[in-house]
Amino acid sequence: MIHDAEFWVLIGFLVFLSGMIYAGAHKAITKSLDDRAVRIKAELEEARKLREDAVQLLKDYERKRQEAEGEAQEIIAGAQAEAERMAAEAKTKVEEFVARRTQMAETKIAQAEAQAAADVRAAAAEAAIAAAEKILAQETKGKLGDDLIAKGIAELGKRLN
Repeated sequence: MIHDAEFWVLIGFLVFLSGMIYAGAHKAITKSLDDRAVRIKAELEEARKLREDAVQLLKDYERKRQEAEGEAQEIIAGAQAEAERMAAEAKTKVEEFVARRTQMAETKIAQAEAQAAADVRAAAAEAAIAAAEKILAQETKGKLGDDLIAKGIAELGKRLN
């Protein structure tokens, strides 16, 4: 057995392990493994906190998005109401403008009708005067006829105008 290589490998290995235990290598290895376990645990805790923060941030952004959508709906509703109000206001102004223009046109028409009636009356009066003058001139002759004609013409002119 002393001549067997495997035996000496076993002896060397046991001496090596004894030296490592005597030097406290097992404590260093254990400490290193414990430190690594603590670091991994801290990283997992940090990852959990980051995940919770991300979930909270997602909820906050979702809430803000919903609020923004609500505000957008309110703005749209306000704009629609404003547009409807402006359309109604414009319609009212147009109706008032048309009513004023219609009133002005009716007034001008009435004035034109009155002027036309006055012109017709004046023309009729002049024609009646001329006809009366001609008829009276033929029927009445002399000084009396001339006086009656002048007096009748003057009165007729006053009455017709």
